[in-house]
Formats: sequence, C-alpha cells, structure tokens
Amino acid sequence: MVYNFVGIGNPVYDIIMTPKVRREERILSGCSTNSCLACSKLGMDRVALIGAIGPDFKERFLRDLKRFNVDAPFLVNSKETGGFKLVYDSKGDRTLEVLGVADKIPADNLPKDCVDSKAIVLGPILQEIDLGFIQNLQRNSKAMTLLDPQGLVRSIDANHKIVHNVGLDVVRKAIGFVDFVKPNEMEAKVITGHGNPYRAAETLVKWGAKLGLVTLAEKGSVVCDGHRFYRIPAYRTELVDATGSGDTYAGAFFFEYLKTSDVLASSLFASAAASIKVENSGPDFPLLEDDVRSRVRRIEVDAKVQNS
Repeated sequence: MVYNFVGIGNPVYDIIMTPKVRREERILSGCSTNSCLACSKLGMDRVALIGAIGPDFKERFLRDLKRFNVDAPFLVNSKETGGFKLVYDSKGDRTLEVLGVADKIPADNLPKDCVDSKAIVLGPILQEIDLGFIQNLQRNSKAMTLLDPQGLVRSIDANHKIVHNVGLDVVRKAIGFVDFVKPNEMEAKVITGHGNPYRAAETLVKWGAKLGLVTLAEKGSVVCDGHRFYRIPAYRTELVDATGSGDTYAGAFFFEYLKTSDVLASSLFASAAASIKVENSGPDFPLLEDDVRSRVRRIEVDAKVQNS
C-alpha cells in the first residue's frame, strides 16, 4: 500500500502556555506530526508519519496516531521523546525550553510505500534529518516534497537553550533537492537575509525550489513560483494558540494541491485551514473540508472588497 502523504520528522510532546491557554500536561505536536493530522482530519486516507520516539511516550503516541488515523510504519526507538515548553507573550512571541531530544532518523531502510508516496513533508524539529537524508530521499523518491526548515536552523547551546542561525548552508543546499520550501517570516529572513517576504520567497525559488512559501501569521502568506507572486490573505479570527498553524498550512496545501495542482487555490485552502488551527490548542480539534472551503470563500470575498 503506497501512502498518499508522509510526514518525516520527530513527533514531540510539548507543554504550551499562551495568554489564553495554560497547559501543564505534555501534548502531541511536531511539524511533521501536525501536517499529517491536518491531512487525515481533512479526509485523506493512507497518511503516515516517520520519526523517533522514546519509551516514555511510545504507547501514548501509538494510541494518539491510531485515533487520528495516521500510520507509523517506521518508528525509530529513541532514548527519550522530544519536546519543548512553549511560552507565548501577548505579542505572540515565544520562548522555548527543551524538555527532551529524540534521536536522529536514519536515511536508509525507509519503507518503500513511504518513499513512493505522492507527497512528503520534511519537518525536522531539531536536526534529526540532515542534508544527506534529503539528498538520499531525492534520489530514491518521485514524491513531491516540501521542506519546513525550522528544525534545520536551530540547535541547542551549552545552556540547553534553543539557538537559531545554524545550519544555513545545509538549508540552502537542501532547497535544491525539494519542490517546495515553507519557512515562516523569521526563518525566511534568517535563511535568505531578506526581511522582505517577497524577496525571500523569490530567493528560495532561485536556489532551486519550485515554490517558495513564506507564512506571515495574521498577515497571511506570500508564495512565489518563479514567474509571479501570490499574496494570500489570512482569515480574520481570534488567536488562541499559534502552535502548529504553519504545519497545518503545509498539510492542507498538499491536500488541495494533490487534487488540483493549482498554487493559488492550494495556498488559499492552506491559509483557511491554518486559521482553524490558531483558534484551538493541541491536536484535538475538528478540521473539516467543508468548513475550510467556507473560509476560503470568505477570504476571497474580503480580498475583493479590499481591492475594489
């Protein structure tokens, strides 16, 4: 059975605190994980996640994946499960405290039904895949690939704190081996050196990606295909928890793109899906295709009004 969608990157169990949410218990999250959950919730079948998990959360993790209808055909046994304590301030800025670091994911022996999938999101959390992994996947897979570079541009310093601005050469080289790259605004600036999201998205394409997608939180996103720019508005809503919204964007983008091959339609769909995620905290929330399409129509109406 070949999968439709595969997320590659370590799952995490996080503690999340925002001005509106205070969770003391650790909950399932992670870039690749959230992308998989988005696809599955929207109705895609044959969704799988590849990552490393420790004995501390393995049984719970397998139960969580089962109830979200996501397979785990290739789990790496790790010494511990990754995780962060995320604390957001009133401006939406966050600090991260490391709760655990899972092992790296080996590049070899990936299941053929995953390698041969239709779409793959590469969503590392903290350096668990490297350039060699991405190159190996590109040589052996015909899947469309999207790289979320957050886990390649951050590491842990001697004080066990998160440091950004690392692995930039790896990211820049990796872009030549994937189809789509989706950093957020801060990551795009770190990677490309451009604070202007249009120039950043354009630079990602010049470096080899077919699409550069730069997410801008409540300002929406900018997408470049090398020929034109797409300015994608956000659905206006109330922020509860931004964690995982970019990951939901990635999964929803592929959900629509596999159907339509339409960059604009897929980006609008992704933006609408992300707006539902920010209204909720944690993995347990409804994400229905009809609701997303309703929000797409609202975004389109609002955009026409603003441009009239």
